[in-house]
Amino acid sequence: MKLLVFIALTTVAVSWARPGSTYTDKWDHINVDEILESQRLLKGYVDCLMDKGRCTPDAKALKETLPDALEHECKKCTQKQKSSSDKVLRHLINKRPDLWKELAAKYDADNIYQKRYKDKIQSVKGSK
Repeated sequence: MKLLVFIALTTVAVSWARPGSTYTDKWDHINVDEILESQRLLKGYVDCLMDKGRCTPDAKALKETLPDALEHECKKCTQKQKSSSDKVLRHLINKRPDLWKELAAKYDADNIYQKRYKDKIQSVKGSK
């Protein structure tokens, strides 16, 4: 789930949390499909998250919010962010396992989240 959250947040580009509420919905209108279909856009987000490239404001906000979202199971995510995270997770696991492994190595080096969310990860394997 941590990686699920990471992926969704990667494309949704969540920013700062409102105290005790949800992350801002400022970027909930982002077209996740467009990002996933564009190697250039997806690479930009991944490069930012991996400290390999410049960050757009959206990607920077995601990078700052990601650790909290992963640690707390996306409890502050909006419904749109949760839905987008599912979509991104499916895409990376099924179509870009290279990026999935790279991101997992950085954001889940001890394999804590992959174990915690094993059922969720398995449920998206092979799904569109």
